[in-house]
Amino acid sequence: MSCLMVERCGEILFENPDQNVKCVCMLGDVRLRGQTGVPAERRGSYPFIDFRLLNNTTYSGEIGTKKKVKRLLSFQRYFHASRLLRGIIPQAPLHLLDEDYLGQARHMLSKVGMWDFDIFLFDRLTNGNSLVTLLCHLFNTHGLIHHFKLDMVTLHRFLVMVQEDYHSQNPYHNAVHAADVTQAMHCYLKEPRLASFLTPLDIMLGLLAAAAHDVDHPGVNQPFLIKTNHHLANLYQNMSVLENHHWRSTIGMLRESRLLAHLPKEMTQDIEQQLGSLILATDINRQNEFLTRLKAHLHNKDLRLEDVHDRHFMLQIALKCADICNPCRIWEMSKQWSERVCEEFYRQGDLEQKFELEISPLCNQQKDSIPSIQIGFMTYIVEPLFREWARFTGHSALSESMLSHLAHNKAQWKSLLPKQHRSSGDGSPDHKGPGTEAEEQTVAEGDAP
Repeated sequence: MSCLMVERCGEILFENPDQNVKCVCMLGDVRLRGQTGVPAERRGSYPFIDFRLLNNTTYSGEIGTKKKVKRLLSFQRYFHASRLLRGIIPQAPLHLLDEDYLGQARHMLSKVGMWDFDIFLFDRLTNGNSLVTLLCHLFNTHGLIHHFKLDMVTLHRFLVMVQEDYHSQNPYHNAVHAADVTQAMHCYLKEPRLASFLTPLDIMLGLLAAAAHDVDHPGVNQPFLIKTNHHLANLYQNMSVLENHHWRSTIGMLRESRLLAHLPKEMTQDIEQQLGSLILATDINRQNEFLTRLKAHLHNKDLRLEDVHDRHFMLQIALKCADICNPCRIWEMSKQWSERVCEEFYRQGDLEQKFELEISPLCNQQKDSIPSIQIGFMTYIVEPLFREWARFTGHSALSESMLSHLAHNKAQWKSLLPKQHRSSGDGSPDHKGPGTEAEEQTVAEGDAP
């Protein structure tokens, strides 16, 4: 019996596909070696769904039935151990950049508060370390390192852990998305209506929540985890499954890194709970809950940002805006994000179709086009939230700019619709007038484009 040794954790990958399947189910951190001999990166706290393994026809005899597929994807026999229990010390990545690239990255950071900040270019200039580099800069810019007496080496180690727990094979839910959301959050924290009331703790919470809000995202949505009986769906009783996991993973890394170990226990417990409240607010299925509450506050003019609870609510709203702000970016960047998220949807749909599972909303490449998905998302999710955000900011220059980009991008997608669909009310083939609750739910179930 031949085998291949793996760098991390001393795992062994067997060339026999039956034994590989067992490895996927049993190990919490593995690298699968495909037929090309190139190892697939594995980051995160639970095994990701390896599409090459599932789609390889040589395994069809092993996992050809629904029952066996569900057993494979549920990882019921999964064994989890932290990095420290496995004796793994997180290592900072090498920055193999020449001075020209480093200089360009530094120049970009001087404009990190600009809305046209190109996170894709910044990620290339930082050799794929956009999240770590951005957070280190923002923590320093906001004076958080000095205020909370943070150790810079420990902070860097923690941020590397967060960045590595994003799955680089995800087209959308990866570390670049986290960096993009963090940069948007930074812009929102500078809004005059909010900035003058924020404490250093508010700022740190906002930036940390933005950076970690999708950590260890598996590239599939909550309905997929539920219908495949994934252990996380069972653990969180089908409620905000991914968001709960993102939060718990973040807390695990905070404790493991001991970044806040020098702070009073009561303070660290409060930070952990507030991070949870912020991250859980990004559940797209709770969109109407937060939007209704925001509208009521703005109508009654009863927001008191001197109050910690009202400030926290607006941090939740800011994070929700940052998480779905792609349609409000300039067209060149917005289009890239739209294509990435739809590619992730389509991958899930292909997997569901292959194993005779019901295809989730927005995941059928034959029926759900990128323009129609984006127009529906903008109409029923993005526009209502950003109109209220603009009201809150007093129609600031940034808010007006975002709404302008949103209108332009929506028009662009409408122009790309198939001709037979352009005559409908909002340009989407399934939408023929004002949005209904059912339509909004269909968009929400597809996660956040």
